[in-house]
Amino acid sequence: MEHINNYINEHKDRFINELIELLKIPSISADPAYKADVLNCAEAVAKAMKDAGADNIEICETAGYPIVYCEKIIDKNMPTVLVYGHYDVQPADPLELWTSGPFDPVIKKTDIHPEGAIFARGSCDDKGQFYMHVKAFELMMKTDSLPCNVKFMIEGEEEVGSDNLGAFVKENKERLKCDTILISDTGIIANDTPSITTGLKGLSYLEVEVTGPNRDLHSGLYGGAVANPINILCEMIAKMKDKNNHIIIPGFYDNVLELSQKERADIARAPFSLDRYKSALDLSDIHGEEGYSTMERTGIRPTLDVNGIWGGYTGEGAKTVIPSKAFAKISMRLVPNQSDEEITEKFTEFFESIAPKSVKVKVMPHHGGEPYVSPTDMPAYQAASKAMEKTYGKIPVPVRSGGSIPIVALFEAELGVKSILMGFGLDSDAIHSPNEHYGIFNYLKGIETIPHFYANYAKALNAKQ
Repeated sequence: MEHINNYINEHKDRFINELIELLKIPSISADPAYKADVLNCAEAVAKAMKDAGADNIEICETAGYPIVYCEKIIDKNMPTVLVYGHYDVQPADPLELWTSGPFDPVIKKTDIHPEGAIFARGSCDDKGQFYMHVKAFELMMKTDSLPCNVKFMIEGEEEVGSDNLGAFVKENKERLKCDTILISDTGIIANDTPSITTGLKGLSYLEVEVTGPNRDLHSGLYGGAVANPINILCEMIAKMKDKNNHIIIPGFYDNVLELSQKERADIARAPFSLDRYKSALDLSDIHGEEGYSTMERTGIRPTLDVNGIWGGYTGEGAKTVIPSKAFAKISMRLVPNQSDEEITEKFTEFFESIAPKSVKVKVMPHHGGEPYVSPTDMPAYQAASKAMEKTYGKIPVPVRSGGSIPIVALFEAELGVKSILMGFGLDSDAIHSPNEHYGIFNYLKGIETIPHFYANYAKALNAKQ
């Protein structure tokens, strides 16, 4: 497939510049102040798909932000791949920690990315990764090498829980009918060690509120006599885990699917340097559930983390008060056989049970999602594995991710097909953090690899028919 590399070499500067223009749009779905930008980004995606050669392009309205849908059906009897991605991005805060503007993309060379990386919010998650598919599709169209049908569904609410995508999928099952779903919203182990994500964690995300007195009180006049909601909240959070970092919510582990020793040994085969891991994060030691390795803690074990906590006075100077309220946002990452609704219910019951009578508590669920596991013996996985082996020169390692893409489990439930999680980002790309970036090598390598996936997959399914 010499035409692939020839086309990329001829157009790579344009590919990079187009992505940079897309990254300039601050499509922050979490902040209503950016509504116009999110809508503009949907328009930009639709235009890019039209320029690439897609048909039936539609910006589908939802109760929230729109979904960009398009397709290229070359033969209804051929296999169909559905590509999913998202054009919305996380907020850029804290802005002061960015070394360049989050929506002023710049290319910088780093030790990990000697060819350069694009620094901008959304560069890796997920604009750079879904745009690889747009350019790979363009490549196949312009070189007359698209071997099967393809559909695209690019949404604008992934970073806020994909609340409206589920309804869209249920209402458009026939339109979205496909043989497999291809997603690039994950990563690889390293640029010289490709990998394919075979598992995602589920998610239960909620907010808690602890209320004490009916107003903020003078900490001198009332201190020691009235419950301080911040103190109480901290104590309650501390009761969620034991000394071995084992979550002690009753029934939390009841349905956890335990891996066999062989499966754990397979995970241990993946290249991993604990020293480099600690050095990259500036840590003197690691932390986690006793009895499990770092890779197991992030990939196969459920977790509970406080994502934000606030209350009282946090401005300049001093204000001595006992606050009326304290709040925290808490997420639990779930593993196969755990249900986000069930875990949210168990958390709520436990949180309410450990609250002292001196305060009132409220638990407010935000969003969740089910865990997902992808078999390695299905044709789509084998097609992805062979594609990566072709472009990297190595067989990719199957890995389980600590991240969550809640819609993947819904796809399987509603459309009856599995997803292939063939991402090209790196853990060091700082997604959701200041100075997010995406390597030029990774971006172009994705564009190179994706056409090989299509060729392999079409060949495998046509051979079965």
